[in-house]
Parts: sequence; structure tokens; C-alpha cells
Amino acid sequence: MAFNLTLLLCDNMLVSSSTMAAELFNFAQAMARATRHPVQEVVIRRITPDGRPVQTSAGFELYPTHSLEDSFSSDLIHIPALWRNPRPAVNRYQAYIPWLRQQHQRNCNMTAVGTGVCFLAEAGLLDGKPATTHWHYFDQLQKHYPQVQLERQHFTTQAGNIFCAASVNAMAELIVYQVERIFGRVIARQAQRNFFHEIRNISEPIGMGGQQQTRHGDETIAQAQIWIQDNLSKPLQIADIAEQFGMPQRTFHRRFKNAVGSKPSDYLTQVRMTFACDLLKNTDLSILEIANYSGYGEATWFSSRFKQWSGNTPKAYRHTVRAKLFS
Repeated sequence: MAFNLTLLLCDNMLVSSSTMAAELFNFAQAMARATRHPVQEVVIRRITPDGRPVQTSAGFELYPTHSLEDSFSSDLIHIPALWRNPRPAVNRYQAYIPWLRQQHQRNCNMTAVGTGVCFLAEAGLLDGKPATTHWHYFDQLQKHYPQVQLERQHFTTQAGNIFCAASVNAMAELIVYQVERIFGRVIARQAQRNFFHEIRNISEPIGMGGQQQTRHGDETIAQAQIWIQDNLSKPLQIADIAEQFGMPQRTFHRRFKNAVGSKPSDYLTQVRMTFACDLLKNTDLSILEIANYSGYGEATWFSSRFKQWSGNTPKAYRHTVRAKLFS
């Protein structure tokens, strides 16, 4: 079964805000084949309303593979950023608007970068929903589309299956998130390290407005999260954490999953591994010392868990990130 990625093209678009998505998914497909992970064929289409090429902001032409009249399916539609004022492009490419509405009705995922978010706003798909855009266009977006819930403090937002990124760097984070959704965590982490290690770890909250808010209303669970982070070096058991906060383990598990969106054991692993990544990247501690600080008593057990979680041994991970930091 194929994964269908559709790239919208338009005049005055930023090329990197489109090609990066294609490159990340092509890399993920190649890596899945090389490592014998389950492979999902990636089909990438480039579309314009009439099948004609577009003139990019870089001064050269991009040629589409399809027009809106062609019959094809999309699992993810990616909308690029536009150079300077997006209004002329939105007005010129009005044919995209009903098509985007139709694709949204088919429950297709959509990502938009910077001022390309205006296409989604023009289609009414962001009315009453969180969205972000390039900081320079905040006021204009709010003026032209007052029904949009503009999240000026967020680099990325999610409203159901619609994702917005304020910049190309933030877009990279969103695309890696989409790669993880399709190919899994290990492949996504490999893509992250090979392209740009400086984006946030996938396990960390990605700062989204809307459905990806990391805050919740369960104060006791929030205190439990803080307590877990403060006691990482200890051999924590979920039953002990539940007891610490006066709950039966079953109740604690239910409330934690409802509040955080993941099981307590998965959250504990995420926090431990993220902390270990930071120590591997920024300190000269031995693998055993990092294992102990992260709550693992044995280096071999820690290394096995780390490789299962990230796709690399702690030593290989350190070598990769150090090379990129100091080369």
C-alpha cells in the first residue's frame, strides 16, 4: 500500500519549503528498505491547477506531475511558503480552494508552511481553529481571516489533521512527526539526525497549539510528572509512583493516560531516554554513568533499551551528534 504525498506548487513559492518534505519521505523509504523495517512505498506528486510549471522565488521553474483534473489520492497534502505578500498567489490560485475543501472532507492530512497557511484560511478550513504563520504576516492574517484562532506564541499548530508551521525550520519538525507516524520512531529519528539534529527530539513536546497542548487539568498527574523527572536516577516502578500519589495502580494508569496521552511506563521511558540523549550530547560522562543517572543500573541493559528506542547505540548516537556539533 502506497503513501501518497502531494506537493502544491504555485508561483513565488519557496522551493525549500516543498522539496524538504519530499526528501525526508524519500529518505525514510530508503532507510526502511536498508534496515528491513516495514516498507511503505512513497508516491510523490507535484500539482498545479492546469498542469503548467511555476516560477519559484529562486528564479527557476518547477514542473508538476499532475493537474487538478487528474484522478489521484492523497494521504498528505503539503502547502509551501510564499515569498513576501501571499495575497496575489492566493487570488491567482483560487482553483486550489474548493479542491482543498474536498480533500479535507476525505480526511486527508495537510501541512502548510508560513504564508502558505493562507490557502487553508482562504478555504475556511481554519475557522475557529488554531493556526500560526510567519511572524511578519501575523497582523495581516488576523485582518483577512478574523475567524482563525491565531497562535502567535507557537511555531507549530495542529487542528485535527491540519498542521501549520511558522517557518521552514518548524516545518521540518512537522514533517519528521509525519514520518514517525508512517514509518515509526526509529526511522524518524534516523531522518532527524541525518538532516538536522538541531530540531527537537521527537519525544519532546513540539510546542503545538490546539490538540498537541502539553498542559492538562489533572493537577495530581502534573505533580507526578514533575516527581518522575526529579527522581529519574532511582529504580522507579509505576506501582510505587501510584502509591506515592495515593492512588491504586489501575486508577493512576487511567488518569495518567487520559491526561498525558500515553501510558506511565511509556512516559517514564521517554523522559529517561531524552535525558540520556542530553547527557550523551553535552557531557563526557561514561555510558555507565549516564545509565545510572537515567535510572538504569547496568550499562548493557541501558544500551539495549536505548538502541531499541532510538535505532542507535549510545556510543553511535554520541558520535553522530558530537560530529555535527563540533565539526
